[in-house]
Amino acid sequence: MKSLFDFIFSLTGIIILVPFFLLFAIMIIIDSGLPVFYFQKRVGKNETDFFLLKFRTMKKDSDKKGLLTVGEKDSRITRIGYYLRKYKIDELPQLFNVLIGDMSLVGPRPEVRKYVELYNEEQKKVLSVKPGITDYASIEFSNENELISKANNPEEYYVKEIMPVKLKLNLKYISEQSFFTDIKIIFRTIFKIAK
Repeated sequence: MKSLFDFIFSLTGIIILVPFFLLFAIMIIIDSGLPVFYFQKRVGKNETDFFLLKFRTMKKDSDKKGLLTVGEKDSRITRIGYYLRKYKIDELPQLFNVLIGDMSLVGPRPEVRKYVELYNEEQKKVLSVKPGITDYASIEFSNENELISKANNPEEYYVKEIMPVKLKLNLKYISEQSFFTDIKIIFRTIFKIAK
């Protein structure tokens, strides 16, 4: 049921959004050139690596200066990137990840290997399901960049304060996941973005 819903919803979403994808692509090119998309290796179900797809919102090679985005005013973020991030538009290309089966619409947000290696055995249970575009943690930490920007040591703050709470929420999702839970999370995500 979940896989079928993911396939139908992602395919329908891609078809509807194609004109907007083209518009966003043109805006990115005008603002900061190519490439339009950003591929980042993340850890998926059963600790399998895959490439997460996003609209590029940062200057080229910005990830070499750190994996965390520090606040909305991070100097690496492009002008159009600021708005794509603010309204979560940069995440929409992940519908392709859902379509090909790497991800689900709802599930624990996938992490980079660097942080997954810090998980304890209990936390690794989040890797037993497909990662998702949204989850409880995405809603709870919709202001994550703002929180990190206030920390003296952003990476330490993320690892010690934010990541454990996110993983706890992910384990909560796994323990109660159902079709109706997914629908609830999707609508809560939409309402959060629309605020």
